Amino acid sequence: MATDEVNSKESSEKLTENLGRIEELSERFAAALAKKQPIRPSLQGPGQDFYMKTMGAYWSEMMENPGKMLENQVEYWGRTLRHAVEAQQAMLTQGTTPEDHTPKDPRFRNPLWDTHPYFNYLKQQYLITSEAMNEAVEGLEGLDDSDRRRVTFFTQQIVDLMSPTNFLATNPDALERAVETEGQSLVDGLENMIRDLERHDGELVVTLSDPDAFKVGENLGTAEGNVVFRNRMMELIQYKPTTEKVYSRPLLIFPPWINKFYILDLKPENSLIRWIVDQGFTLYVVSWINPDESYADVGMEDYVEEGFFTAIDEVRAMTGQDKINVIGYCIAGTTLALTLSLLKQRGEDKINSATFFTALTDFSDRGEVGVFLDDDFVDGIEAEVEETGILPSLYMSRTFSYLRSRDLVYGPAIKSYMMGAAPPAFDLLYWNGDSTNLPGRMATQYLRGLCQRDEFAGEGKGFPILGTRARIEEVEVPICAIACETDHIAAWKSSYRGMRKMGSKDKTFILSESGHIAGIVNPPSKKKYGHYTNEDWPEAPEDWLEAADKHEGTWWHRWGKWLAKRSGKKIEAREVGDSDHPPLEKAPGTYVVASPKV
Repeated sequence: MATDEVNSKESSEKLTENLGRIEELSERFAAALAKKQPIRPSLQGPGQDFYMKTMGAYWSEMMENPGKMLENQVEYWGRTLRHAVEAQQAMLTQGTTPEDHTPKDPRFRNPLWDTHPYFNYLKQQYLITSEAMNEAVEGLEGLDDSDRRRVTFFTQQIVDLMSPTNFLATNPDALERAVETEGQSLVDGLENMIRDLERHDGELVVTLSDPDAFKVGENLGTAEGNVVFRNRMMELIQYKPTTEKVYSRPLLIFPPWINKFYILDLKPENSLIRWIVDQGFTLYVVSWINPDESYADVGMEDYVEEGFFTAIDEVRAMTGQDKINVIGYCIAGTTLALTLSLLKQRGEDKINSATFFTALTDFSDRGEVGVFLDDDFVDGIEAEVEETGILPSLYMSRTFSYLRSRDLVYGPAIKSYMMGAAPPAFDLLYWNGDSTNLPGRMATQYLRGLCQRDEFAGEGKGFPILGTRARIEEVEVPICAIACETDHIAAWKSSYRGMRKMGSKDKTFILSESGHIAGIVNPPSKKKYGHYTNEDWPEAPEDWLEAADKHEGTWWHRWGKWLAKRSGKKIEAREVGDSDHPPLEKAPGTYVVASPKV
């Protein structure tokens, strides 16, 4: 038999085998979908009031400016028709594509988007429609800033969803791959999709990183240390010193409990924990429990009392220091500010300095994440936690993912489900998917009292907690705040406004390039992102940035010098734990890897 005939037969057999495999996988697919639990509509999209308000603004604009609306429609249909005619003529007469003046877009990297008449037509028409939709939204009158931001965001979600790259029949990369692999990529993609559905009980959540490539405590979170204290809210980890001498005043880090603390210790070369220890600081880090429904009644006060107050006192007891330095990251930074206010009210001088990583205390402008903080979504969250006791990690992770949907939803879905690619072994994305639940009461307090009503930093009576009201001006210890320029969770301008309102006389603000994670986990060896400084505190954050000095490289060294000045003299390095705090377990402990009973 000729070689071509053999290859043809083998190819045909492989294709037939793959088609049969798809049929088999379809049964698993249906079984996985059958496990999907209904999700209340208020957690899946804006409420009806939002749509009515938007439609009201649209019809009002149409009534008041019919000429403008008609002009926009005529222009859109004119561009659409002209493009269709040009595409047809180019294909018939030249077999090529018409002129293409559309902007470069990373979604359309494949050369066929520019050279093939069919794909070029799809791309240009999609971009024309996208532009028309965005212009229509920009032209709406009668919407306040908050509603306009929401309309813009959710319109963009529709635009991103409808990209031709998101569909197999209109994605040249996926089609080419299917042909090259004789359908194997489609089988692998379906396998990947079914795996994700089965892993999340019928909910489609794209796996961003190879789940088998990492294990916390083995190749993530491996800095040497021990758990030296544990209660129902947290484990307290002390890290082993790497220098003969250490500063007398210890440092305690409170990471966010929305995700897990090992973001600060992913691997040796980008570990902030290791870097801090190497600078001669005695370091303690809190590892929060991942709560289940038994934590339904746990509130912000429990995090303050059993987390912050307790950890501070245990570190003071172990080191013999009356005052310590502390760090609060993200939501833990917000709660640290509440804690400092309460300590001020009680006359307890336990904190020498406080550092805030990407922390919001002023919620008057909630930034990009504010589109999910109106009553329609928060009412849905409140109903969910009343029923289940917790806010499951799915809702928080999905919310943050859709703030960057091209990078965290559609892009990974295309690679995994249409191209059949295995998820990469990427430590940061592995951590991103290792999210946690939130106690029901705490979630409601945070969303209502802080995010919506801005009680801590606003002009009201303060945030109610532990029988009193915490106020931002009562934060009077020396502070250093690090915000991130492109942070989509804790907008840097809002962070600046909050820090400016604090009562501290000794204040430093550093603006790092990049976002919520990369701007903080920015080791000196990378030499990747720079930072800005300005000793003045003008009212407008824009004015601060305009007059700021730009510095190359990470902010770590600058902050390290700031902290060293507030950390006392050097002493002999401390042992881990003491007679009252014997090492309970090696770092990273049990709470960071335990699965809640939900």
